Amino acid sequence: MDLDYNPSRKSLIKNRWVATAASIWIQCTSGSLYTFTIYSSILKSTQGYDQSTLDTISVFKDLGANAGLLSGLLYSAAPGRPWFVLLAGALQCFSGYFLMWLTVNGALPRPPSAVMCFYMLLAAHAMTFFNTANVVTGVHNFPNYSGTIVGIMKGFLGLSGAILIQVYQTIFKNKPSSYLLLLAVLPTTTSLLLMGFVRVFKTNEEDEKRHLNHFSFLAIILAAYLTAMIIIQHILKLKLYIRVITFVLLMLLLTSPIFVAIQAQRDKSYRLLKSLLEHNQVSDERDLPAEEGTSMGQDHGEYHEALNGTTDDTLELREDLNLLKAMGTISFWLLFFTTMCSMGSGLATVNNMSQIGESLGYTTLEINTLVSLWSIWNFLGRFGAGYISDYFLHVKSCPRPLFIVITLAAMSIGHSMIAFGFPGALYVGSILVGVCYGSQWSLMPTIASEIFGKAHLGTIFNTITIAGPVGSYILSVRVVGYIYDKEASEHGGACIGTRCFMLAFIIMASVTVSGFLVALGLLLKTRNFYKHVVLRRLLHSLRHSMLPVDDLN
Repeated sequence: MDLDYNPSRKSLIKNRWVATAASIWIQCTSGSLYTFTIYSSILKSTQGYDQSTLDTISVFKDLGANAGLLSGLLYSAAPGRPWFVLLAGALQCFSGYFLMWLTVNGALPRPPSAVMCFYMLLAAHAMTFFNTANVVTGVHNFPNYSGTIVGIMKGFLGLSGAILIQVYQTIFKNKPSSYLLLLAVLPTTTSLLLMGFVRVFKTNEEDEKRHLNHFSFLAIILAAYLTAMIIIQHILKLKLYIRVITFVLLMLLLTSPIFVAIQAQRDKSYRLLKSLLEHNQVSDERDLPAEEGTSMGQDHGEYHEALNGTTDDTLELREDLNLLKAMGTISFWLLFFTTMCSMGSGLATVNNMSQIGESLGYTTLEINTLVSLWSIWNFLGRFGAGYISDYFLHVKSCPRPLFIVITLAAMSIGHSMIAFGFPGALYVGSILVGVCYGSQWSLMPTIASEIFGKAHLGTIFNTITIAGPVGSYILSVRVVGYIYDKEASEHGGACIGTRCFMLAFIIMASVTVSGFLVALGLLLKTRNFYKHVVLRRLLHSLRHSMLPVDDLN
């Protein structure tokens, strides 16, 4: 119960539910990096780049998107002021894309390729500021359901690429230079308008999970709608008025989070008034309800036993670990290695999806559909892993690293299926790899917050994220690219058949198996920590959120 709550007009717009809706909208416009293929062609044609130079610009895009240490440091330096991080991201986003747009349109002289790489790095780096501000604020606002809120934020970010593509196809189709201007203006404007609502609120509510489930349901509906649109657009040529209608429906879906926020705040007002009127009558009924008391797989006796002898110091264990202290632990490097294996192999797969499809004889339509649907599988992993791991943590007391073990095992199967290339293997394999790749984006930050604490979460999880492009470079360039070029050179410059990628994907399957073994070590190492610290802290927080007003006073 929030003791400082005051049902005033200000509280209707300044609360964590509105903050969550604002963060979702910012995330929905922050996925410009997933649409690089739309404007890469105009960069290449107007600037006279060859494919190698364009690939170099793409590398700087990936580097900027994953080098989030500065955003984490800024968030730690300005605690409680995520708007400052969002402002820094908005300035970078506008500067990078606006300079690219001016260059493409000839308003600026053609720069050296190194300068264009800087523009791309600046624009991509903005995404880490948006992501850090929204994810870390969400974890602070919903500490009892950190997996769910991280999954929601990462999930909407995963869908943002598909959302922006719909905007492009409806308004700017065949106008990639105008789309560059949109990327400069839309994310910047959205962040500037909404950054004042994204704040940390130190409150707990007994039914917060129900309203988070509503946000989750909206994410699933949006993903299903986008999936249907992607498939239909790849099969049929839609007329303009139909594209406009589908776009309007998409915009209506995107406005729905605010209605969840309004309903959540109304429920809070009702509960507070009811509690103030009835707390004298229920003073003898202060224990948790049976279903809540057993939601962690424990009865009331076990619940009190878990809290007995648990001091505030124990509950706050490791809350103050900064980046350097975290890097001094074995758990940090185990998490870093599993991230390198999972994200690195996932990026290597999606970066080579077109070439894999061509070598296995898939049609252009099938390849384009596979590439487009990757963002949906990515979303399902981001959202599903956070939600499901939260459920099993609360109900079965399962440590969250267990789900990294499971997803890496499934990822190994997906890579193996692609390697042997039997009919339909690329469909099933890409789904497995895409879902498991996306899951790491919600599991890793959540586990980092639980093991190392929330105080410096931005710097810690952004540092671990660097493992992704490191693994991608090794596997994409030194493994997949090298083996493919070798096979192609032996067959007149072209490579057809399973031999093109079989060895590379067997190696990637082996890499994910090694990540599976390391994740198993992380699970065994942190099992007792989850049992004695994380679960007790969670129980303590849940019990506190359900106490009557007079008890809290």
